[in-house]
Amino acid sequence: MSEENKRLAHLWDTIFEGDFAIAEEIIAEDCVYHNGPPDILPGPDGVKEWAIMIRNGFPDIRITTEDFVAEGDKVVGRFDAEGTHNGEFFGVPATGKPVKISGINIMRIADGKIAEHWVQYDIMGMMQQIGAIPS
Repeated sequence: MSEENKRLAHLWDTIFEGDFAIAEEIIAEDCVYHNGPPDILPGPDGVKEWAIMIRNGFPDIRITTEDFVAEGDKVVGRFDAEGTHNGEFFGVPATGKPVKISGINIMRIADGKIAEHWVQYDIMGMMQQIGAIPS
């Protein structure tokens, strides 16, 4: 079970890299995003909306997840994400600046799908890198 759960968690990253179709396969219809954007819809539609928002700001985003740890119904993965701020993001116009951040995803798997998601990432560092707030 742990290896299958890790596989599902890894596929989460591919949604944010543009594979929106996989969301229907791996995200539960009532999936809850505890740290997602405000007012995000539950389920596959919500994660696609979230991924589109990020890809609008960083169309070339690349995500590398390291150190997957799975126990019971939870998977934790430490990730690095990098891309170029070539579109509006949270009201900040494109700057063309490269961005690199790190973070941690935690997912709860139920019935072969991601049922809950938590994320912590360096949003302050990202906003500093694009010049939205001072360093």
